[in-house]
Amino acid sequence: MNIGILGTGFGAYHASLFHQSGVAGRIVVFGRNEEKLKKLQEELGVETSTSIEEVINDPGLDIIDICLPSALHKQFTVMALEAGKHVFCETPVCLTAEDALAMKRAETHYRKRVLVNQFIKFEPAYQYLYEAVQQKKYGRLLKVSLIRETPPLWGNLGLENITTNLMIHELDFINWLLNGAAVTSVWGTQDAKAGQALVQATFNTPQINAQVTAVSLMPSAYPFTVGYEAYFEHAKLEFYEKDDMQGGIDTALYVYGHAGRQEILLDKVNPYEHSLRHALQCFRDGKESVLSLNHALSAINTAIDLKKRLTNLVH
Repeated sequence: MNIGILGTGFGAYHASLFHQSGVAGRIVVFGRNEEKLKKLQEELGVETSTSIEEVINDPGLDIIDICLPSALHKQFTVMALEAGKHVFCETPVCLTAEDALAMKRAETHYRKRVLVNQFIKFEPAYQYLYEAVQQKKYGRLLKVSLIRETPPLWGNLGLENITTNLMIHELDFINWLLNGAAVTSVWGTQDAKAGQALVQATFNTPQINAQVTAVSLMPSAYPFTVGYEAYFEHAKLEFYEKDDMQGGIDTALYVYGHAGRQEILLDKVNPYEHSLRHALQCFRDGKESVLSLNHALSAINTAIDLKKRLTNLVH
């Protein structure tokens, strides 16, 4: 399938993955920085354009891959769907309930698909947890806690932004894992001057308690970290992944059971690449996808709800 990519930030990485994997035919990249476009053309052999309309309306393209700021996602998703293209969209899929509704209406009206790069579902450690729950590998899941921590690296991640811009992958995973469990409480605090925050949201089903914690105000020496703890009837899973501050990643998944502690060896895969490959296959074959717009909208609507609750707490 032939792909038009909008943006040269994450878009450049997407172009590189598509090129390396060999799963795409033509690759056309839109951007406004001609030096970046020239570099992509030289390194990857992709086509480039400084006209977003030209790329979206190119009759030879099947998919538009949107890697623009999230506030622009709705506008160009609707434009691409209207032009008869499928859409692959970066996260967060949008930032408002109004944009979410408009994107869903356009997907339905134009009968093309929107898939969203909620790549956490292709992270081996999170896949392991999901499958353990579905298969009751360690008995019934009782409680799960997910965490994402970062020093101030990503701009303003205060209470007005942290749920949509940092917490979104964990919210997507919890919605997937627990099939849309209700939010029962949220707590947050922030350094308003620095635009950084700490938020914890709690979800409950009749059988399971879940928490998601997102922190953007860690000290600069603290590594970017994700992880989880999952309590089952017969075991506990512990996972962490953190930058080692030297360009590498320190990661491990352990299961604590009746036989002691065991490390689960995870496949060394790139979840971004798996997410892109999966999306292309679903576009091509018409299969259902865990990256569906419905999944993404469930997560973003949860994030927007949490944002409103936090705003009410602050004021």
